[in-house]
Amino acid sequence: MFQYGSLRESIAVAASSALQRLRGERSGLEVSADHIWALDDVSFSVNRGEVIGIIGRNGAGKSTLLKILSRITKPTSGYAQIYGRVGSLLEVGTGFHPELTGRDNIFLNGAMLGMRRQEINQRFDAIADFSGIAKFLDTPVKRYSSGMYVRLAFAVAAHLEPEILLVDEVLAVGDAEFQKKCLGKMKSVVGQGRTVLFVSHNMAAVKSLCDRALLLDAGSVVAEGHVDEVVERYLGLAREIKPGGSIPEDAVRSGTGEA
Repeated sequence: MFQYGSLRESIAVAASSALQRLRGERSGLEVSADHIWALDDVSFSVNRGEVIGIIGRNGAGKSTLLKILSRITKPTSGYAQIYGRVGSLLEVGTGFHPELTGRDNIFLNGAMLGMRRQEINQRFDAIADFSGIAKFLDTPVKRYSSGMYVRLAFAVAAHLEPEILLVDEVLAVGDAEFQKKCLGKMKSVVGQGRTVLFVSHNMAAVKSLCDRALLLDAGSVVAEGHVDEVVERYLGLAREIKPGGSIPEDAVRSGTGEA
């Protein structure tokens, strides 16, 4: 394997550097005492072909973690070392240009993954068929409903054959039939030996797809291990948390790492 530098990563790095220069940011990190970290001391490794579930309450840091791994967000400190081509399906609105048509966005996403036009053409029909919105592919995506957007976004992410697939909770936007179709496709992707990181509040889906899981709370990894054990830990902690509260101080935490 090699460390893959895609067009998406190059754009992200260039944009981040330009913003830092405009803001006049210094290399030193100065943080006030009341600063809240979206992620704090999160460290883990994923082997090739592994399927990892990332679970936790709203605001735990799950989506931020996937944005960092997708090179959409730059970490304040620390780093993410990724070997392989990354495809991501994050919140609605990420990854597509609203003024371009669905067809143009398919080719744009393929180019950002480092694919040649011929490679994208070979997968185009499969993407169109899976999305179920083939007759709207020449319409600008800004006119799509959230459900249509997710259908096309998932079809693109799954069929452009990334080596690493990152999927956030956006599948909840689609209807039940399409969710079932997506889970079936993800199982197919897993069967081809690709690496998947799956964020979801659907514990049944997490247990069905994943071998291992991470539990995040307040930006930290509080449990890591076999998916059944981590899901049970999550459900147990959820019962301990009072409405509007957080995980009790005396709750046993596990897992260490460096940012």
